[in-house]
Amino acid sequence: MEMFAQFSVGGQRMYGMLHVPDGPAPAQGWPSVVLVHGFTGNKVESHRNFVLLARRLAASGVAALRFDCRGSGESQGDFAEMTVSREVEDVEAACDYLRGQPNIDPERLMLLGFSMGALVGCLALGRVRPHRLALWSPALPELWLRHLRGGFLPPVVTDMNGWPLGRDFLQEVVRTRPLEAAARWGGVAHVFHGDADQTCPPAWGVAYAQALGCDATAIPGAGHTYDSLEQVEMLHAATVRFFKGF
Repeated sequence: MEMFAQFSVGGQRMYGMLHVPDGPAPAQGWPSVVLVHGFTGNKVESHRNFVLLARRLAASGVAALRFDCRGSGESQGDFAEMTVSREVEDVEAACDYLRGQPNIDPERLMLLGFSMGALVGCLALGRVRPHRLALWSPALPELWLRHLRGGFLPPVVTDMNGWPLGRDFLQEVVRTRPLEAAARWGGVAHVFHGDADQTCPPAWGVAYAQALGCDATAIPGAGHTYDSLEQVEMLHAATVRFFKGF
């Protein structure tokens, strides 16, 4: 079963899609996963990765919520206002929303972050306390250093290929410490990374796995967005197995 989801942060509404397994829920409720999209991404993601994964999770008995952070996709707000700390608030609100849904087990809520969504997810760990954490192609703050030419912050808003990139985002993101947040957590996690990723190097996935004290799975030949049917199948199958191991 799929249904529209909506919730608010700071007076701005966020929109998403909630996928719930068919049939009667177990006595304690369904386990669930919140999916956090990447930089300039949305609740669908490349090759419909989030849609396909959410449906696969639901078919296997795990509910899933995919949503647009403020300023992305269909949610309210402007992309120029987007910062890492705002997206941490968005993730917290999404987790609160999902935990409050009928037939959802609030103790078995899990988290998946893709690219910048992985960075944001790690910074949100202390607030949302997920049962398990999966990271796809996790980003580090270094990804945005190229926007700080000569070490200087750009104007208030920069035209980044048609995206209004805010100065506040760049000022904040390079000061974040997602690996430190990951190391403090101590929960069950797994990192998935394409071994041909040229956006977020595979070494970054290794760094996250080391910080989390967990295993990492390399997807052979995969770039940042997993650009073949074989790579997508391998990624999704392994991710579902991880979340089903609760």
